[in-house]
Amino acid sequence: MAEETQILDTQFDPEDEYRPEPEPEPQAPTWMDGSLRIGIHTSIAGSYLNALESARKLGCNALQVFSASPRMWAQGSSRIPDSDASAFRARRAELGLGPLVIHANYLINLAASQPMLRTRSIQAFHDELVRGIALGADFLVVHPGARGENSSQHAVGTIVEGVKQAAKRVPLGNLRILIENTAGMGTAVGSSLEEIADLVGGLSSLNAGACLDTAHLFAAGYDVSSEKGLEQTIEHIEDTIGLANVPVFHVNDSKIPLGGRVDRHEHIGEGKIGAAAFGRILRHPRLGALPPSGVLGRAFLLETPIDDPGDDRRNIAKLWELAGLEEVAPPVEKGFSMLTSAIKKKLVAHKKEAKKLARAASAKKKAKSKGKG
Repeated sequence: MAEETQILDTQFDPEDEYRPEPEPEPQAPTWMDGSLRIGIHTSIAGSYLNALESARKLGCNALQVFSASPRMWAQGSSRIPDSDASAFRARRAELGLGPLVIHANYLINLAASQPMLRTRSIQAFHDELVRGIALGADFLVVHPGARGENSSQHAVGTIVEGVKQAAKRVPLGNLRILIENTAGMGTAVGSSLEEIADLVGGLSSLNAGACLDTAHLFAAGYDVSSEKGLEQTIEHIEDTIGLANVPVFHVNDSKIPLGGRVDRHEHIGEGKIGAAAFGRILRHPRLGALPPSGVLGRAFLLETPIDDPGDDRRNIAKLWELAGLEEVAPPVEKGFSMLTSAIKKKLVAHKKEAKKLARAASAKKKAKSKGKG
């Protein structure tokens, strides 16, 4: 039987070739458009969505939130339900708010050497990262912590290692960790720009940056209240951390004089820093959101007290005014405040009860001590 001849089909057919489309260029978020970003810390009480609506009603185009209770260790699951996170991301996109900054739990002490506190702190910070990613946050701000009897150099190494452990196997994506400067109370790490620079440098593999608080800078001895002092501070930031590594500022006036080393925030223009100084800060090209001198998307976020209904709204309006942008500021819902009269009454009653209990406890302690004598 004759052997069948095999014919190889070697003719090129374009239909047979797979030609993948090139990956599209990543698009910058809408909030990185060169406009100044001004916001405030808003409450997630009741729903994560409430924080977005508060920011909208107060006339913000950026915001900061806690992702969970800031003064409690997590009990049980600390994750955000997918449906809640998805709804939050969708609504934020609709409102065009950004950046979204999350402030980490106050109990976290990444400088701690005590094994239990250190383990808890690393786990809590890990949980903050996971929740931040779920919410689509842009930045996660954390205080460095208190070093106790350890040296500053030792504490810096401890903090860096703690952050790295917390971030291990966490796909950070667009979420950037920011180390916040401190006022210098007690053994708190991070009151000097050099310490913040060491921390940021030690975390370069994670692309960490810094969040600088004006009240903390002032209390730590950096005179941002005067024109000359601000220029000197800006140069100091550039020479240590690098201005490009400071995408977020916390803008708070200070109840404490220059170098007082105590963290006490005051309403904008009513403290020791003063309204004129905040005008200079908000209008300074090197601190702005417009390149080449500024940083795209740079945000100025308030953490000022809300003593009376409307304080939040008034402080935000004051920032837009001092920036010279009141005419283009987002619309405000008339009369809205995160602190209502009803909530204030409850807070006042709670404080009175707390003082009453404290006095009773003190009297009991004195009586007990007297009985022993």
